[in-house]
Amino acid sequence: MDRIAIIGGAQLNGTIPVSGAKNSAIKLMAASLLTDEPLRLTNMPRLADTRFLGKLLTRLGVQVTESDGPDGQQTLLHAPEITSGFAPYDLVRQMRASFNVLGPLVARSGQAKVSLPGGCTIGARPVDLHLQAIEALGAKIDLHEGYVYAQAPRGLKGAEIRFPFVSVGATEHAMLAAVLADGVSVIHNAACEPELVDLQECLNAMGAKVEGAGTPTVTITGVPRLHGATHAVIPDRIEMGTYAVAAAMAGGEVRLSNARPGLIDALLDKLKEAGAGVEETADGCIIRRNGQRLSAVDIETAPFPGFATDLQAQFMALMTTAKGESRIRETIFENRFMHAPELMRLGADISVSGGEARVRGVERLEGAEVMATDLRASVSLVIAGLVARGETTVSRIYHLDRGFERLEEKLGACGAQVRRIKGDGEAEL
Repeated sequence: MDRIAIIGGAQLNGTIPVSGAKNSAIKLMAASLLTDEPLRLTNMPRLADTRFLGKLLTRLGVQVTESDGPDGQQTLLHAPEITSGFAPYDLVRQMRASFNVLGPLVARSGQAKVSLPGGCTIGARPVDLHLQAIEALGAKIDLHEGYVYAQAPRGLKGAEIRFPFVSVGATEHAMLAAVLADGVSVIHNAACEPELVDLQECLNAMGAKVEGAGTPTVTITGVPRLHGATHAVIPDRIEMGTYAVAAAMAGGEVRLSNARPGLIDALLDKLKEAGAGVEETADGCIIRRNGQRLSAVDIETAPFPGFATDLQAQFMALMTTAKGESRIRETIFENRFMHAPELMRLGADISVSGGEARVRGVERLEGAEVMATDLRASVSLVIAGLVARGETTVSRIYHLDRGFERLEEKLGACGAQVRRIKGDGEAEL
């Protein structure tokens, strides 16, 4: 397996372009199942997760073509007909979000057999709310031998969908299913993340009638069919926040382009509080630190527009060398501090109790061999390695490849000493 090696101590100076959002792109790709006309997605990231979903969609009858167009990287998805409604475990298990093909399949063809996605290393993420939403829309749901069998031979019907708690994935899934339902559907206690707004804009460009995304109430008026469209994927706010933290950690000055800083206000406010410089620009922002040690600040994760759980691990890495003690409370996932022991291998002083971690800043980290446990944890170790004395080697980076495009290239262009070590032992500079 590949590893990433970082020699710490280099400041970051330069420009990092932010890619399209992974968490949005994979749901937009699933929307291609809803029409027999082509859906063209621009500003598309090239990631392991988008490749996984592309493989599954191909099995279902979608023609998936990647290319470089006038608007950058793009993916053309065309499903003239659904050739299979079966999504097997060996594909769905590779990425939980692929379970979201269930709703579009039932909405368009009236039936689907989709594997349950299985466990997740960062905690329980049940699909109960997904199934309740599809069932509320009139589908008959049966569970058998790890598979969901869903049928709606007469089509889905508009319904009131009330979630007992906020779920991004379930909200997206309900939207994807309801756009072809007969009648009006209202989703109550919907998630408000920007990716929901992006999905709404894409669906409406395809001829859907969706209102309210980004608020707790989303209303969908079903239409008989959708048509093709071209849609630009929103910039990745988690990638943007990750590189903002990396710049604050290493010092120097980094311009983040093709970015929307308003999507990570909660993080940028904390960076300012810690002592980093933040300046918004026409197409992003500039993060700078002149070498002065940052101050410890507390964070608590929360649904958007609060502090994103997907940035918690990165911020913990930042706090390992800050002056003072910071408290980090995780309220979204119950098992998302697995990066803490790996940061401690680099010399960090961290104690974890339940959903709270206390980070006492140290003067210096020391390079060591560490192991990624999930997507965001993997990049937190890279961030720590940027300042650790000597060499830090991060293994199991297939996690990282799921959500970060050309990470070594982007950091290296700003002066970081980072390289990928291929599985056969050869370094890729």
